[in-house]
Amino acid sequence: MTFKELDTVVLKRDLPEHSLRRGDLGVVVHDYDEGELEVEFVRASGRTQAVVQLDVKDVRPVRDEDVPSVRPVSTGGAG
Repeated sequence: MTFKELDTVVLKRDLPEHSLRRGDLGVVVHDYDEGELEVEFVRASGRTQAVVQLDVKDVRPVRDEDVPSVRPVSTGGAG
C-alpha cells in the first residue's frame, strides 16, 4: 500500500512504549520512500501523543466502515 503525507491511517498493532493501541488513528507526516512512514498520533484534545517511524505494514488506510472512539491514555508509557 502506498501512503502520502497527510493521509489518515489506522495502527495495526499495539505500541505500548508510546501508549498506542491497535486501531488508533494517526496522520502520515513523512514518507521515507523506503517502506517507512513517520506517523503522528494525537489525543482528542489535539495534543501530540507520539510521533513514530513505522513500516507501512504497521498501518492501514481508514475504511468507510471504521468508527472512531475515545479511550483514556495509559499512564505507564511515554507520551
